[in-house]
Amino acid sequence: MDLVKERISDRRVHKLLRQWLKAGVMEDGTVKETLAGTPQGGVISPLLSNIYLHYLDRIWQNQCSHIGKLVRYADDLVILCSNESKAREAHRRLNIVVGRLGLKLHPVKTRIVNISRGKDSFEFLGCTIRKRRSIQRMPHCHFVQRWPSPKAMKRITQRVHELTKASRSGVQDVKTLIGSLNPVLRGWGNYFRTGNADDQFNYIDRYVYERLCRWLARRGGQRCAVRLANWPPQRLYAIGLHRLQGRVTYPTHATPVRLSLSRVREIRTHGLKGGAGTGPTSAPRQ
Repeated sequence: MDLVKERISDRRVHKLLRQWLKAGVMEDGTVKETLAGTPQGGVISPLLSNIYLHYLDRIWQNQCSHIGKLVRYADDLVILCSNESKAREAHRRLNIVVGRLGLKLHPVKTRIVNISRGKDSFEFLGCTIRKRRSIQRMPHCHFVQRWPSPKAMKRITQRVHELTKASRSGVQDVKTLIGSLNPVLRGWGNYFRTGNADDQFNYIDRYVYERLCRWLARRGGQRCAVRLANWPPQRLYAIGLHRLQGRVTYPTHATPVRLSLSRVREIRTHGLKGGAGTGPTSAPRQ
Protein backbone atom coordinates (compact mmCIF):
# COMPACT_ATOMS: atom_id res chain seq x y z
CA MET A 1 0.00 0.00 0.00
CA ASP A 2 2.93 2.36 0.61
CA LEU A 3 4.13 1.77 -2.95
CA VAL A 4 0.63 2.42 -4.30
CA LYS A 5 0.44 5.70 -2.39
CA GLU A 6 3.57 6.90 -4.20
CA ARG A 7 1.52 7.24 -7.39
CA ILE A 8 -2.15 7.24 -6.32
CA SER A 9 -3.59 9.61 -3.70
CA ASP A 10 -7.29 8.74 -4.09
CA ARG A 11 -8.44 7.25 -0.78
CA ARG A 12 -11.30 5.41 -2.46
CA VAL A 13 -8.80 3.43 -4.50
CA HIS A 14 -6.78 2.68 -1.36
CA LYS A 15 -9.92 1.39 0.37
CA LEU A 16 -10.79 -0.82 -2.59
CA LEU A 17 -7.30 -2.33 -2.66
CA ARG A 18 -7.39 -3.06 1.06
CA GLN A 19 -10.70 -4.87 0.61
CA TRP A 20 -9.15 -6.95 -2.18
CA LEU A 21 -6.19 -7.87 0.03
CA LYS A 22 -8.43 -8.88 2.94
CA ALA A 23 -11.17 -10.63 0.93
CA GLY A 24 -9.57 -14.09 1.11
CA VAL A 25 -9.76 -16.93 -1.38
CA MET A 26 -12.58 -19.40 -2.03
CA GLU A 27 -11.44 -22.99 -2.61
CA ASP A 28 -13.99 -25.78 -3.09
CA GLY A 29 -16.73 -23.59 -1.66
CA THR A 30 -14.75 -22.66 1.45
CA VAL A 31 -13.45 -19.14 2.04
CA LYS A 32 -9.89 -19.03 3.37
CA GLU A 33 -8.60 -15.87 4.97
CA THR A 34 -5.56 -14.19 3.41
CA LEU A 35 -3.07 -13.46 6.17
CA ALA A 36 -0.39 -11.91 3.95
CA GLY A 37 0.36 -11.21 0.33
CA THR A 38 -2.01 -11.06 -2.62
CA PRO A 39 -4.84 -13.58 -3.14
CA GLN A 40 -3.68 -16.47 -5.32
CA GLY A 41 -5.64 -16.55 -8.56
CA GLY A 42 -7.18 -13.13 -8.03
CA VAL A 43 -7.57 -10.85 -11.05
CA ILE A 44 -5.74 -8.07 -9.19
CA SER A 45 -2.79 -10.25 -8.12
CA PRO A 46 -0.55 -9.71 -11.21
CA LEU A 47 -0.98 -5.94 -10.97
CA LEU A 48 -0.19 -5.86 -7.24
CA SER A 49 2.81 -8.15 -7.82
CA ASN A 50 4.16 -5.75 -10.44
CA ILE A 51 3.71 -2.80 -8.08
CA TYR A 52 5.41 -4.57 -5.17
CA LEU A 53 8.30 -5.98 -7.21
CA HIS A 54 8.92 -2.68 -8.99
CA TYR A 55 11.26 -2.03 -6.06
CA LEU A 56 13.31 -5.00 -7.25
CA ASP A 57 13.41 -3.57 -10.79
CA ARG A 58 14.70 -0.21 -9.57
CA ILE A 59 17.39 -1.71 -7.34
CA TRP A 60 18.57 -4.06 -10.08
CA GLN A 61 18.64 -1.32 -12.73
CA ASN A 62 20.60 1.09 -10.54
CA GLN A 63 23.02 -1.27 -8.80
CA CYS A 64 23.13 -4.69 -10.49
CA SER A 65 22.58 -4.13 -14.21
CA HIS A 66 26.28 -4.83 -14.93
CA ILE A 67 25.85 -8.39 -13.60
CA GLY A 68 22.96 -9.47 -15.81
CA LYS A 69 19.73 -8.44 -17.49
CA LEU A 70 16.57 -8.90 -15.44
CA VAL A 71 13.42 -10.05 -17.28
CA ARG A 72 10.35 -10.17 -15.06
CA TYR A 73 6.62 -10.76 -15.46
CA ALA A 74 4.65 -10.48 -12.19
CA ASP A 75 6.43 -12.89 -9.82
CA ASP A 76 8.26 -14.89 -12.53
CA LEU A 77 11.71 -13.66 -13.50
CA VAL A 78 14.89 -14.65 -15.31
CA ILE A 79 18.32 -13.05 -15.03
CA LEU A 80 20.52 -13.43 -18.11
CA CYS A 81 24.25 -13.49 -17.36
CA SER A 82 27.31 -13.98 -19.55
CA ASN A 83 29.10 -16.52 -17.32
CA GLU A 84 28.63 -18.73 -14.27
CA SER A 85 30.38 -16.43 -11.78
CA LYS A 86 28.04 -13.56 -12.64
CA ALA A 87 25.07 -15.91 -12.40
CA ARG A 88 26.03 -16.94 -8.87
CA GLU A 89 26.57 -13.32 -7.86
CA ALA A 90 23.16 -12.44 -9.34
CA HIS A 91 21.58 -15.24 -7.32
CA ARG A 92 23.23 -13.94 -4.13
CA ARG A 93 22.13 -10.34 -4.69
CA LEU A 94 18.62 -11.41 -5.68
CA ASN A 95 18.25 -13.22 -2.37
CA ILE A 96 19.27 -10.05 -0.52
CA VAL A 97 16.87 -7.75 -2.38
CA VAL A 98 13.97 -10.18 -2.16
CA GLY A 99 14.66 -10.63 1.55
CA ARG A 100 14.23 -6.88 2.08
CA LEU A 101 10.71 -7.25 0.67
CA GLY A 102 9.88 -10.06 3.07
CA LEU A 103 9.85 -12.65 0.29
CA LYS A 104 11.69 -15.90 -0.41
CA LEU A 105 12.79 -17.47 -3.66
CA HIS A 106 11.12 -20.76 -4.55
CA PRO A 107 13.63 -23.48 -3.55
CA VAL A 108 12.75 -25.78 -6.47
CA LYS A 109 12.06 -23.35 -9.30
CA THR A 110 15.08 -21.14 -8.57
CA ARG A 111 18.21 -22.55 -10.20
CA ILE A 112 21.24 -21.62 -12.29
CA VAL A 113 21.01 -22.99 -15.84
CA ASN A 114 23.79 -23.19 -18.42
CA ILE A 115 22.18 -22.98 -21.86
CA SER A 116 25.40 -22.52 -23.84
CA ARG A 117 25.66 -24.90 -26.82
CA GLY A 118 22.35 -26.53 -25.92
CA LYS A 119 23.55 -28.04 -22.63
CA ASP A 120 20.35 -27.33 -20.69
CA SER A 121 17.01 -25.54 -20.93
CA PHE A 122 14.52 -23.76 -18.71
CA GLU A 123 10.84 -22.88 -18.77
CA PHE A 124 9.55 -19.33 -18.60
CA LEU A 125 5.98 -18.10 -19.13
CA GLY A 126 4.87 -21.42 -20.59
CA CYS A 127 7.79 -21.72 -23.02
CA THR A 128 10.75 -24.08 -23.08
CA ILE A 129 13.85 -22.02 -23.91
CA ARG A 130 16.90 -23.81 -25.26
CA LYS A 131 19.80 -23.23 -27.64
CA ARG A 132 19.93 -25.27 -30.84
CA ARG A 133 22.18 -25.45 -33.86
CA SER A 134 20.99 -23.92 -37.10
CA ILE A 135 22.11 -26.55 -39.63
CA GLN A 136 21.08 -24.53 -42.70
CA ARG A 137 22.43 -21.14 -41.63
CA MET A 138 25.47 -21.59 -39.35
CA PRO A 139 26.04 -25.19 -38.19
CA HIS A 140 28.85 -24.17 -35.83
CA CYS A 141 26.63 -21.71 -33.88
CA HIS A 142 23.76 -22.21 -31.45
CA PHE A 143 20.73 -19.93 -31.40
CA VAL A 144 18.13 -19.44 -28.69
CA GLN A 145 14.80 -21.04 -29.56
CA ARG A 146 11.52 -21.38 -27.68
CA TRP A 147 8.45 -23.56 -28.02
CA PRO A 148 5.47 -24.57 -25.81
CA SER A 149 6.52 -26.37 -22.65
CA PRO A 150 5.24 -29.90 -21.84
CA LYS A 151 2.89 -28.36 -19.29
CA ALA A 152 1.43 -26.02 -21.90
CA MET A 153 1.00 -28.92 -24.34
CA LYS A 154 -0.78 -30.99 -21.69
CA ARG A 155 -3.08 -28.08 -20.87
CA ILE A 156 -4.22 -27.54 -24.47
CA THR A 157 -4.74 -31.25 -25.13
CA GLN A 158 -6.83 -31.56 -21.97
CA ARG A 159 -8.95 -28.61 -23.05
CA VAL A 160 -9.51 -30.11 -26.51
CA HIS A 161 -10.38 -33.44 -24.88
CA GLU A 162 -12.98 -31.75 -22.67
CA LEU A 163 -14.63 -30.06 -25.65
CA THR A 164 -14.78 -33.29 -27.68
CA LYS A 165 -15.56 -35.87 -24.99
CA ALA A 166 -18.42 -38.35 -25.16
CA SER A 167 -20.79 -36.22 -23.09
CA ARG A 168 -20.82 -33.65 -25.92
CA SER A 169 -22.08 -36.16 -28.48
CA GLY A 170 -25.42 -34.39 -28.31
CA VAL A 171 -24.02 -31.32 -30.08
CA GLN A 172 -26.12 -30.60 -33.15
CA ASP A 173 -23.41 -30.74 -35.82
CA VAL A 174 -19.67 -30.60 -36.34
CA LYS A 175 -19.78 -26.88 -37.18
CA THR A 176 -21.06 -26.11 -33.69
CA LEU A 177 -18.25 -28.18 -32.18
CA ILE A 178 -15.68 -26.42 -34.35
CA GLY A 179 -17.11 -23.09 -33.20
CA SER A 180 -16.29 -23.99 -29.60
CA LEU A 181 -12.80 -25.29 -30.48
CA ASN A 182 -11.66 -22.34 -32.59
CA PRO A 183 -11.37 -19.69 -29.82
CA VAL A 184 -9.25 -22.09 -27.75
CA LEU A 185 -6.95 -23.00 -30.64
CA ARG A 186 -6.68 -19.43 -31.91
CA GLY A 187 -5.83 -17.97 -28.50
CA TRP A 188 -3.28 -20.68 -27.69
CA GLY A 189 -1.72 -20.40 -31.14
CA ASN A 190 -1.45 -16.61 -31.02
CA TYR A 191 0.43 -16.81 -27.71
CA PHE A 192 3.03 -19.34 -28.92
CA ARG A 193 3.28 -18.42 -32.62
CA THR A 194 6.30 -16.11 -32.22
CA GLY A 195 8.87 -18.81 -31.69
CA ASN A 196 9.87 -22.23 -32.99
CA ALA A 197 6.68 -24.22 -32.39
CA ASP A 198 6.25 -25.94 -35.78
CA ASP A 199 6.42 -29.48 -34.38
CA GLN A 200 4.09 -28.66 -31.49
CA PHE A 201 1.56 -26.94 -33.76
CA ASN A 202 1.53 -29.92 -36.14
CA TYR A 203 0.99 -32.28 -33.19
CA ILE A 204 -1.99 -30.26 -31.92
CA ASP A 205 -3.51 -30.21 -35.42
CA ARG A 206 -3.27 -34.01 -35.61
CA TYR A 207 -4.68 -34.38 -32.09
CA VAL A 208 -7.66 -32.13 -32.86
CA TYR A 209 -8.40 -34.08 -36.04
CA GLU A 210 -8.25 -37.42 -34.19
CA ARG A 211 -10.62 -36.12 -31.51
CA LEU A 212 -13.05 -34.86 -34.13
CA CYS A 213 -12.92 -38.24 -35.88
CA ARG A 214 -13.80 -39.99 -32.63
CA TRP A 215 -16.65 -37.56 -32.11
CA LEU A 216 -17.94 -38.26 -35.65
CA ALA A 217 -17.59 -42.02 -35.06
CA ARG A 218 -19.76 -41.82 -31.94
CA ARG A 219 -22.32 -39.86 -33.92
CA GLY A 220 -22.25 -42.30 -36.81
CA GLY A 221 -22.60 -45.52 -34.84
CA GLN A 222 -22.24 -48.57 -37.11
CA ARG A 223 -21.81 -46.34 -40.15
CA CYS A 224 -18.66 -44.71 -38.81
CA ALA A 225 -16.32 -46.43 -41.32
CA VAL A 226 -18.26 -44.95 -44.20
CA ARG A 227 -18.71 -41.53 -42.58
CA LEU A 228 -15.07 -41.00 -41.57
CA ALA A 229 -13.91 -41.58 -45.15
CA ASN A 230 -15.95 -38.53 -46.09
CA TRP A 231 -14.27 -36.30 -43.47
CA PRO A 232 -10.61 -35.71 -44.45
CA PRO A 233 -8.77 -32.87 -42.69
CA GLN A 234 -9.20 -30.57 -45.68
CA ARG A 235 -12.98 -30.74 -45.36
CA LEU A 236 -12.85 -29.73 -41.68
CA TYR A 237 -10.56 -26.81 -42.48
CA ALA A 238 -12.86 -25.79 -45.33
CA ILE A 239 -15.84 -25.43 -42.97
CA GLY A 240 -13.88 -23.27 -40.55
CA LEU A 241 -11.64 -25.37 -38.27
CA HIS A 242 -8.70 -23.22 -37.13
CA ARG A 243 -5.41 -24.67 -38.35
CA LEU A 244 -2.20 -24.00 -36.42
CA GLN A 245 0.18 -25.32 -39.05
CA GLY A 246 1.88 -22.52 -40.99
CA ARG A 247 1.09 -19.79 -38.44
CA VAL A 248 4.50 -19.64 -36.74
CA THR A 249 6.17 -16.22 -37.02
CA TYR A 250 9.88 -16.43 -36.33
CA PRO A 251 11.57 -13.60 -34.42
CA THR A 252 13.20 -10.97 -36.59
CA HIS A 253 16.72 -11.58 -35.26
CA ALA A 254 16.49 -15.28 -36.22
CA THR A 255 15.94 -14.64 -39.94
CA PRO A 256 18.65 -13.77 -42.47
CA VAL A 257 18.83 -10.13 -43.50
CA ARG A 258 17.86 -9.61 -47.12
CA LEU A 259 17.98 -6.43 -49.13
CA SER A 260 14.60 -5.01 -50.03
CA LEU A 261 13.46 -5.59 -53.60
CA SER A 262 10.96 -2.73 -53.51
CA ARG A 263 10.53 -0.75 -56.72
CA VAL A 264 9.43 2.47 -55.02
CA ARG A 265 12.25 4.55 -56.56
CA GLU A 266 11.54 3.09 -59.96
CA ILE A 267 7.77 3.42 -60.34
CA ARG A 268 6.80 5.60 -57.34
CA THR A 269 4.62 2.85 -55.84
CA HIS A 270 5.18 -0.06 -53.49
CA GLY A 271 6.92 -3.01 -55.06
CA LEU A 272 4.10 -5.43 -54.17
CA LYS A 273 1.42 -3.27 -55.80
CA GLY A 274 3.05 -2.48 -59.11
CA GLY A 275 2.31 0.72 -61.02
CA ALA A 276 2.17 2.52 -64.30
CA GLY A 277 5.78 3.57 -64.23
CA THR A 278 5.63 7.37 -64.32
CA GLY A 279 8.98 8.07 -62.65
CA PRO A 280 12.06 9.43 -64.42
CA THR A 281 13.80 6.04 -64.27
CA SER A 282 10.90 4.10 -65.82
CA ALA A 283 11.78 4.65 -69.46
CA PRO A 284 11.44 1.50 -71.59
CA ARG A 285 14.56 -0.48 -72.23
CA GLN A 286 16.01 -0.56 -75.72
